[in-house]
Amino acid sequence: MTEEHQGGSRGLAAVRKGFWSGLRFTSLRLRLVLVFGLVALTAAVSASGIAYWLNREAVLTRTQDAVLRDFEREMQNRAGALSEHPTQDELQHTAGQMAGSGQRFSVLLVAENADGETVYGSSGGLGGFALADVPQSLRTAVNKEQKVTSANKHPYHLYWQRITEDDTPYLVAGTKVIGGGPTGYMLKSLEPEAKDLNSLAWSLGIATALALLGSALLAQALATTVLKPVHRLGVAARRLGEGKLDTRLRVSGTDELADLSRTFNSAAEALEKRVADMAGREQASRRFVADMSHELRTPLTALTAVTEVLEEELEFAGEGEGGSFDPMVEPAVRLVVSETRRLNDLVENLMEVTRFDAGTARLVLDDVDVADQITACVDARAWLDAVDLDAERGIHARLDPRRLDVILANLIGNALKHGGSPVRVSVARADDEVVIRVRDHGPGIPEDVLPHVFDRFYKASASRPRSEGSGLGLSIALENAHIHGGGITAENSPEGGAVFTLRLPQDPSEPPEEDADDAGDASGDGNGKGTDAKGQA
Repeated sequence: MTEEHQGGSRGLAAVRKGFWSGLRFTSLRLRLVLVFGLVALTAAVSASGIAYWLNREAVLTRTQDAVLRDFEREMQNRAGALSEHPTQDELQHTAGQMAGSGQRFSVLLVAENADGETVYGSSGGLGGFALADVPQSLRTAVNKEQKVTSANKHPYHLYWQRITEDDTPYLVAGTKVIGGGPTGYMLKSLEPEAKDLNSLAWSLGIATALALLGSALLAQALATTVLKPVHRLGVAARRLGEGKLDTRLRVSGTDELADLSRTFNSAAEALEKRVADMAGREQASRRFVADMSHELRTPLTALTAVTEVLEEELEFAGEGEGGSFDPMVEPAVRLVVSETRRLNDLVENLMEVTRFDAGTARLVLDDVDVADQITACVDARAWLDAVDLDAERGIHARLDPRRLDVILANLIGNALKHGGSPVRVSVARADDEVVIRVRDHGPGIPEDVLPHVFDRFYKASASRPRSEGSGLGLSIALENAHIHGGGITAENSPEGGAVFTLRLPQDPSEPPEEDADDAGDASGDGNGKGTDAKGQA
C-alpha cells in the first residue's frame, strides 16, 4: 500500500471516528440537539393537535348544525303536513321530498296507519335507510315523552348521534312531529368532512416534521457555536496533559466561556511556572548527586586500594604467617574495610540512579543466551552451591548483558540474603518475552512491605537503618528492566517463600549506545553484597 493510500485511509478513519464520537450519547452536542428536538417536537405536536381539534370541531359542528336545521325544518314543513295516520305511499313520497333538500341526507319516516299497523317510508326505497341503521339508544331517546314544564315546552326533542360504518363517519338524528304525526330519522354521510380533516392532519404532520428538522438544524448550529470554545478547551487540556505547557487559549468576549478560558490560561501559566521551578530544582538535585558521586570516586579509589591492602594483611595475619594485628585494632580495621566497600557500592548506585533520572542511561544490545548469562552471573559471585538453575540453553534474546547481570545479581543476591537458600532460578519463553523467576525458601515478604520493595532506600525495618543493603538494588533492577521494555513483579508463593518475576522482550528497540563512562557496575556488590533489602523485619 502506498503512503498516499495509507494517509487516505487514516484520514477516513479519523473522519469516521470524529463523526461517531460526536454522536455518542454522552456527547454534549447530541444532548443539545436532542433537547432542542424534543422541545420543538412537543411544541409542534401540541400546536398541531390543538389546531386539528379546533378545526375538526369547527367543521363538524358547522356541518352538523346546518344538517340538523334543514332536517328540523323539513320535519316541520313536510312531515308535519301529513295526516296523523298516513299511508306508506304518503310516507315514501314525503321522505323522498325531504331527502331532496340542500343537505342531501337520507330520510326514514315511521308512523301508524289507520289500521294501527307500523308503516315505513325511506328516501332510498326498500333497500335504503332502515330503522336498523339507527342506534337503539337514539330511538329510545326520540320516542321518550318528556314532561312539559315552563322550562320544557315540548314533550319531544331532536336528538343526534355520530356513528361510523365501514370506516365512514355518519350523523344520525331523529325527532317526532309535535302534536301527533310520524317519527323521522335522518342519516347524513360526513365523508367529505373526514377527507378534509385527513388532509388537514397530513398538512399539520408535515409542518411538524419540518419544524422538527428545522429545530434540529438550528440546534446543531447553536451547539457548534456554543461548543466550539469547549472543544478548543478540551484540545488545549489534552495538549497540556501531553506536556505542552505553553498551550494557551485565545480569549474573546465577556461570557462564562470566556471567563473559563481566562481561568484555564491562568492555571496553565501557573502550572508551567511551577513545573519549570520543579524541573530546575530536580536538575540541580541530580547534578548535585552526580557531582558528589564523581567527587567521591577519587578518594574512594584510594581508600579502596588501602582497604584491599588492609584486608590482605588481615588474611595474612589470620593464617599465622608472620603478620599480626593488635586485637584492639583488628575490629576497627574490619569495620573500615566493610564500610569502605559499602560506601563505594552506594556511590556507584547513586551514579546509576542519577543516569536513570536524567534519561541518559542507554542500552548496548547484544544477542544473549539467557541461561549462559545467568550461569556466568552466579559463577562470578560463587553462588553455584546455593542456587538451583532450571534453564535450558538456546533461549536467546537481544539484551544488554551488563544490565541483565545487574538485574540478576540484585534479585538472586536479595533472595540469598533475605530468603535463604536454596534459591531456584527458572527461565521460560512466553510469546515474545523471556520470563525469569527467582524464588527463595524463606518466610516470604510481609504484605505491608510488598508494595514498597522497589522503592528507593526502602527498608522493611526502620529499626535497622544500618543494614548492609543500601535500599537501591531492587529499584535499580526495576529501572534496568524498564529500559529494556520489561518489568519485575514481587509476590509470595503459596508454597512459601518470595517469587520475583522478570519479564523482558526478546527483541527491544535499540537506542543509541551509552558513553563509556556510564558503563560502571551498578549491581551493588559484585560478590552479592550491597543488594536491596527485601524482608528485613
